[in-house]
Amino acid sequence: MINLINLPRLFFVVSLVVLWSFALLGAFVGQRVRPLHEEERDDFGVVQTAVLTLLGLLIGFTFSMAVSRYDQRKNYEEAEANAIGTEYVRADLLPSADAEQVRNLLRKYLDQRILFYMTRDESQLEQINSATAQLQTELWSAVLTRAATTPTPVISLAVSGMNDVLNSQGYTQAAWWNHIPAAAWALLVVIAICCSVLVGYGMHRNRRLLTVILPFAVSVSFLLIADIDSPRRGLIRVQPQNLISLSQSLH
Repeated sequence: MINLINLPRLFFVVSLVVLWSFALLGAFVGQRVRPLHEEERDDFGVVQTAVLTLLGLLIGFTFSMAVSRYDQRKNYEEAEANAIGTEYVRADLLPSADAEQVRNLLRKYLDQRILFYMTRDESQLEQINSATAQLQTELWSAVLTRAATTPTPVISLAVSGMNDVLNSQGYTQAAWWNHIPAAAWALLVVIAICCSVLVGYGMHRNRRLLTVILPFAVSVSFLLIADIDSPRRGLIRVQPQNLISLSQSLH
């Protein structure tokens, strides 16, 4: 299910087919197996309204969860750009040879961070992560060697800035791994199926075409939530505007 959610458009099609099928099943039961009598419609309407309201609340809460995670990814992208830019300036605190090495490494590191945000290819992502880890090791070694030989407060400031650069990447990665829990999706899908069955069951015989309305609306909601919650596969993605702007200024 998690892999399906990471493909929002496929998830839309599957959810539409499944929900519509259950709506038609409810209509079949209501018309052929156990018809709904008119004296039961008031009580049925109360149950149907309650379940639909619950579905609406769950969709709203889940959408809020997806948006908060999207905002978190945006904030960490900005924090990464600030950390790299700050350390690029703090490189002046190091001796000239070390400062030039750190700046060159930071420019390469910045290019890899931009690629991390832009790529959709999983195989390329593995190469980016490997290159990023290698550059992090080289960056830390560049400042750590000088800090070991010249442990002054000025050098410590450069080391602290490099620590912020490395930490910001970890925070970003954690934010990209932070998705809506599978249990929340499962609950949402189960309630949506119940609503589809109830809508189909309460539908009059000559209005069966209306059974598609609820499944379509719910599937569109699922599409939007899954798209926002999928940072690499969705159409709504975090663009590394701050990192690109920093790269342009540094290069």
